[in-house]
Parts: sequence; structure tokens; C-alpha cells
Amino acid sequence: MRNNYDSVVPQPIADLPWRLITLVLLIGGFGITILYSAAGGSAEPWAWSHAVRFCMFMAMAIFLSHLRQEHWQFFAYPVYVATLLGLAGVEALGQINGGSQRWLNLGFMQIQPSEIMKPALILALAKFYDGLPSGELRKLVAIWPALLLIGLPAALVVIQPDLGTTLALVAGGIVVMFLAGLPLRYFIGGLIALAAFIPLAFTFLLEDYQRNRVLTFLNPENDPLGTGYHITQSKIAIGSGGFFGKGFLNGTQSHLAYLPEGHTDFVFATMAEEFGMIGGLALIAGFALLIRWGIRVGQRSKTTFARLTAVGLSFTIFFYVAVNLMMVMGFAPVVGIPLPLVSHGGSAMMTVMICIGILMSLDRENRIPR
Repeated sequence: MRNNYDSVVPQPIADLPWRLITLVLLIGGFGITILYSAAGGSAEPWAWSHAVRFCMFMAMAIFLSHLRQEHWQFFAYPVYVATLLGLAGVEALGQINGGSQRWLNLGFMQIQPSEIMKPALILALAKFYDGLPSGELRKLVAIWPALLLIGLPAALVVIQPDLGTTLALVAGGIVVMFLAGLPLRYFIGGLIALAAFIPLAFTFLLEDYQRNRVLTFLNPENDPLGTGYHITQSKIAIGSGGFFGKGFLNGTQSHLAYLPEGHTDFVFATMAEEFGMIGGLALIAGFALLIRWGIRVGQRSKTTFARLTAVGLSFTIFFYVAVNLMMVMGFAPVVGIPLPLVSHGGSAMMTVMICIGILMSLDRENRIPR
């Protein structure tokens, strides 16, 4: 029997995971606040556009949440193939921006297929392992198709060049393979091969600016006014915020333009200077709750496809957050990974909102009585 609240609010709206939506709104709202401050107390040019994108993608996520698991399974391979063709199209027709060729102009809009590939790859791998008999997991048939699914988009993305997205695709794919139950010896062998491959990749595959980023990560003080400038200023901003921060609109590193990209890749440093360790821990806790919720969706799921999809998408969100935080604190090379829902820009926000929409869809399936 429906209570008075249910009789007023339509059932599709009442069934939404409002605690999760509230958490996402708080993270996004905090991001808008930080971007407002980064512009010196102005909604232009970042806070307003960020707010508009956030509302649009939040609505998209709510729409996606009403699709059923069967829809995601049906569209997993077609979406993967279409996105792979989009990546190939980027190589042939894509626009070059900042030395990288990542965008595909459709006339009425520009899209970045490499971002869409992150959830598309998770869905494709989850469908593959969902249809694979458990007895086949120890055979090569469980490995080479998955490696092909991962390798094709990774190869197209790495030549854009976009090292950060390539790492995200490979890491997400490996996580799904591991959770699918493949023998541990395959991953140990892969780690050994990777360790042997890294020196070759560093010497022959990375662009000069990518090698400089790695060398700067190892010793940022070697060129503090050149390649090490970003990370040096980021550390100064975070450290100067102290425990409680300098206060809203009182940051100096970003307002005086000492901190480069303080509204995109290094937005966490902008926030930490004004809100201090308290603000940083609150933001990290918000993301931790979001990721924990996604993992629990996977734990409650009843099918292999749903479990692998939920945990794989949760890892995708985790990868964004973890790499960005390590990057701005000097624990990882600068690879251009933004802080989702907080950094200005639509690509990462779109990807994370797609992940959240699919997770809400799977969560809805878990709550439907069978």
C-alpha cells in the first residue's frame, strides 16, 4: 500500500536513489563554487557553463537509469563498435587541438569518442564474460577476445596521443578480466611483461612532452620554471591552504595566475588553498561514498553482466579521482586527467554521468522484486 508521499510523487521519481543523487548534486555544487572562486568571484567563464552542463548530464543520467539491464546487454557490442569507428574517424577527420587529435566534429556538435569508449568497453567486456561458460575461463578463448576488445581502442587512443585515457581503458579492462575469474597466473605474467615493456615504451613510443612529464614527476625541482612549474605551484597551493584554508575567494595561487589550469586539471589545488585539508577530505569522502555505492550495486546484482558492469564502471570513476589527486599532489605524472564533476569541461563529466546512469539502472533492477 502506497503512503501519502508516494501518492503525491510519481512512482518513477520516488523510485530514484535520492541519497545518491543528493551526493552527486553536492559534489557538482561544490565544483561550481570552486570554479566561481577560480574566476575571481564571477560566474563567467567557468561556473555558469559548468552548471549548465551538470544539469544536462544529470538529466541524462536519470533518463539512463530507467533503461533495463537487457537494454545494456543488447546495446553493449553495437555501442562499442560505433565508438570504435568514431575513434577511427578521429584519426582520419578529427580536429587537432593543443597538439592532440581527439575530437570528432559532427557539424551540430563535437564529441570525444575516447571518453565514450570507457563505459562502452566495460559493457562489452561484461557481456563477453557473461556469455562465456565458467569452464572456459582457464582457456585462451577467455583471454584473446578480451585483449582484442581492449587493445583496439587503446591503440587508436595512444596515437592521438592521449596517454591518460589509454591507461584508463587498459586499467578498466584488466579489472573486468580479473573480476571475471581468470587465473591469477595470467595477471602475474602480464605484470612481468609490462615491466619489461615500460623501458621500451618510454624510449620509443612516448612523445617528447610525455617523457618530460615522467622525468618531471621523478624530479620536479629539476626545472621548476619549466616542465616542473605545474606540479610545483600545485604543491604550493595545497600546502598554503593548511588545515582550514584561506577562505572562500581568498586564494592567491589561482587568483594571481600562479597556478596553471586551476579550473581544470588542478582544480583540487584551487579548492585546497581556499578550503584547506577539511575541504579536501570532504570532497574525497564524497567520491569515496559514490564509488562505494557503485561497488555495492555490483555486490547486490544477480547476474555476471551486472556485477562486472557495476564494479567496472565504479573503477572508471575511481581511476579519474585517484589519478587526478595523485597528479596534483605530485605522486603521479601529469597526464591530463580531470577531477570529474568538479573540473571545468564536459568530457569527463559526461563519462562519469553515463557511468552513474548505468549504475542507477542496475540498482533499480536490484530493487525490483522477482
